[in-house]
Amino acid sequence: LESLKALRCIFNVETNLLNNMPYETLFQRGIHVVTTGLVFAEPVAELGLAMALNLARGIVDADVAFRQGKELWGGDGNQKARLLSGADVGIIGFGDLGRALNRLLSGFRTRTKVFDPWLPPSILIDNGVEPASLDDVLSTSDFVFVVASVTSENQGFLGADAFTKMREGAAFILLSRAGVVDFQALMDAVRSGHIVAASDVFPEEPLARDHPVRALPGFLRSAHRAGALDIAFKRMGDMVLEDMDLIDRGLPPLRSKRAERETVSRMRSKPVDKN
Repeated sequence: LESLKALRCIFNVETNLLNNMPYETLFQRGIHVVTTGLVFAEPVAELGLAMALNLARGIVDADVAFRQGKELWGGDGNQKARLLSGADVGIIGFGDLGRALNRLLSGFRTRTKVFDPWLPPSILIDNGVEPASLDDVLSTSDFVFVVASVTSENQGFLGADAFTKMREGAAFILLSRAGVVDFQALMDAVRSGHIVAASDVFPEEPLARDHPVRALPGFLRSAHRAGALDIAFKRMGDMVLEDMDLIDRGLPPLRSKRAERETVSRMRSKPVDKN
């Protein structure tokens, strides 16, 4: 930083705010720290919706059975099927991704409760959802979406007790980071038949070839691909260029999301290891 005398903004295009730079010094010097994560909210929310619909209707399993000549026709193939429309839905976390997901769910007329300890109730109410405790979200929802960031306070906070509180047969959809979940406890809850689950993220990425989740029935898997769309990357480029133009004209960045000094050092998200 001492050598970067003209530095005015750091753009985090990996989008996960990590505790990996001297934020207090940056804030003291008036240097913006921003993330382009908003571009991924809509793509990730769409995949989350697709996962929920699949868990509700068994689409992938029915396709595999059909390919194997073991398909069940009509009502025989819907013994465990349910509707997302009009269902009780819980969302854990209500940042950009949670709000994008809520907009999609509005078309399904869901009764949606949200737990987010970083937001005042009025913001949730203004978005048409009901503020609720974590226990309430877990115990009263047919579908639970986890979109909370990993922080120094919440790593692994969704464990065996949390899954036990969920309704029998409820669906658990993990979209943010695996660090907020006790992953072994999640697998145990699915293996027992108490819940079904889907995840786009895992404790280690790429995942070991012999990891037991790969062969776990009742668990829908996606290889951290929910937001990795070409259109999202192009939108990210547009976002950065527009904010750079604003900064060059002596204005603050508006397209990217600014890191907050009170919370950024508490973030613990882990990027994908691509080596």
